[in-house]
Amino acid sequence: MEIVIKQQQQDRVCDMKKRLSNILMTISWREFANTYFGRSSSWLYHKMDGIDGNGAQGGFTKEEAQQMHGALCDLADRIRRAADNIPIGNDTAHY
Repeated sequence: MEIVIKQQQQDRVCDMKKRLSNILMTISWREFANTYFGRSSSWLYHKMDGIDGNGAQGGFTKEEAQQMHGALCDLADRIRRAADNIPIGNDTAHY
């Protein structure tokens, strides 16, 4: 039983906050957590801190890390589309 628990902990990404440090203060994580995970911001903050709701070691499972990756890519695409809607230079006829 102990071996299984240790293996599950090793399969988790527990340093997500460090990995996202360059955008950490830019994103509304409350909205992000709700939109992409259907969860609360406190749930996401605990995940990013590598702890579970009880203070034990937690982090993102492989599936949750894949979901986080997809969510960030989707957000990046949405930001790019929004930026593309802004007319720049003299070529405003296309907007």
